Amino acid sequence: MPYEIEPTTGDSGWFTHDRFGLFIHWGLYSLAARHEWLQSRERLSGEKYRNKYFNKFDPDLYDPELWAQLSYDAGMKYAVVTTKHHEGFCLWDSKLTDYKAPNTPAGRDLIRPMAEAFRERGMKVGFYHSLIDWHHPHYTIDTKHPLRVDEEAIAESARKDFAQYRDYLFGQTKELLTEYGDVDLMFYDFSFPEENGLPGKGKEDWKSRELIKLIRELQPNILLNDRLQIGGDITTPEQYLPTKWVQIDGKRVVWETPHTFSGSWGYHRDEESWKSVDMLVKMLIDVVSKGGNLLLNVGPTGRGEFDERSIDRLRGIGDWMKRHSRSIYGCTQAPETMECPQDCRLTYNPETNRLYVHVYSWPFKSIHLHGLAGQVEYAQLLNDASEIRFKQGIVHSGIDNGAYKEGRDEKTLVLSLPVRKPDVAVPVIELFLKGGA
Repeated sequence: MPYEIEPTTGDSGWFTHDRFGLFIHWGLYSLAARHEWLQSRERLSGEKYRNKYFNKFDPDLYDPELWAQLSYDAGMKYAVVTTKHHEGFCLWDSKLTDYKAPNTPAGRDLIRPMAEAFRERGMKVGFYHSLIDWHHPHYTIDTKHPLRVDEEAIAESARKDFAQYRDYLFGQTKELLTEYGDVDLMFYDFSFPEENGLPGKGKEDWKSRELIKLIRELQPNILLNDRLQIGGDITTPEQYLPTKWVQIDGKRVVWETPHTFSGSWGYHRDEESWKSVDMLVKMLIDVVSKGGNLLLNVGPTGRGEFDERSIDRLRGIGDWMKRHSRSIYGCTQAPETMECPQDCRLTYNPETNRLYVHVYSWPFKSIHLHGLAGQVEYAQLLNDASEIRFKQGIVHSGIDNGAYKEGRDEKTLVLSLPVRKPDVAVPVIELFLKGGA
């Protein structure tokens, strides 16, 4: 690797190679189809929420094989699946609660066939599990809770035994890590500070140190995110693109940014701020160019389908990845000695010693790569392996026999591009650096 990264306890080798994953947010909120936080936003008690949606959850069109194939064809290498979101509803057959998919019209464990479908395609499998639970009888009211302004509920909450909820959290973690084979990643969500006079919850509430000890005993190679507030392998800035490689205490870390296609994680029928395929491809490139991973979310419908807007984006990304995945898999930030041209992003594969120039804005005729003269053996467009010719060395500026000559120093390499942009979302030029594999 060209950069030193803080070591992880879990196995992050596959993670920093694969770079691109699928996030799935699915639960009772898919029936309301207006955001996964609707129980909190609409201040519904656990009882009211359950009575309204629990017996209506019937994903009769659920096809985990299709889900896995769509994500695989999009170029995704791993999937992180919701086991339980903040609403407390469990998608697997937990022995610790009756608030689970097998007790709805769905009538079955929905996690197992999903995990199996992804694994059959060689994809890694991770679980998203909410630390928050608005249904459990001993989960106390905090600043995120649906009943946070209900004085009677707050008074009752003071008499609850949060330790019983914590035992439940530990017990469900044990179920997930002992009944579903090798789990590659656990994405816990989330810790938060006090606000408006109401408490938050964090590592002391979850007993994060003890929970992590249990997790490591059950699955030593598993990767953990950072939202237990201690002991995480992966830093997870959410819904924004960092401007540089994420660092903690001045040291580069393994990182991943989770993003939505639109403004909601769960299925949202009326949400219209959907990102285009071109934007999503550029997001993936930008993240890898800074040494990170992109976890891109789909919120399935209440009938168990990826809606057409999601499928359209996945297929569009897949069209690009089919011809350009070499610039993503196994790649990372280019060495700092390699200056990125205007309107471009660079990724670099240290194993093959190849540099990838992702061209966001197609220029007329030339791209100047300062500092690369004498270092490139061959250049080609990645989409069709057509040669890109290049020039290097000194050309003096000024007028020469009536023609203007552009200046170029001895360190600059100039790629000579076709006038017409390739018909792909983002063209990529693959540079074979000297001394490569």
